[in-house]
Amino acid sequence: MTRTYAIAYVATAIAFLALDAVWLGTMAGRLYRPGIGHLMQDGFSFAPALVFYLLYVGGMVFFAVAPGIDKQNWLHALGFGAALGLVAYATFGLTNQAVLRDWPWHVTALDMAWGTFATGTASAIATAVVIRWFPNSAA
Repeated sequence: MTRTYAIAYVATAIAFLALDAVWLGTMAGRLYRPGIGHLMQDGFSFAPALVFYLLYVGGMVFFAVAPGIDKQNWLHALGFGAALGLVAYATFGLTNQAVLRDWPWHVTALDMAWGTFATGTASAIATAVVIRWFPNSAA
């Protein structure tokens, strides 16, 4: 079972990082910089981003991918992943909405939609990969 979770973790990380790289590369200049640029630092802090991705991928595996593998159903992982993404991204956006001055609603709404889509999709992809290409580890 440990091998299954290791494979699931790697598959989830690849899927989520690929999706998020496309999103951030596309939307940073169109959504985040215009909406919250006044709050953003000039450079990128690698360490906090690394910790976020390590923790979040672990959460995706625990709450969505592993249950999907157990049920041998990527749709199960899609639903649980989407729910996790909504809750996680809503926590970030709505907390910022509550405590930061001038945090735009459209940034919160679009980020929540993105988190729902990306987390659900990456969870489904990772689950499907484990079920399809590593069936002995998923049994």
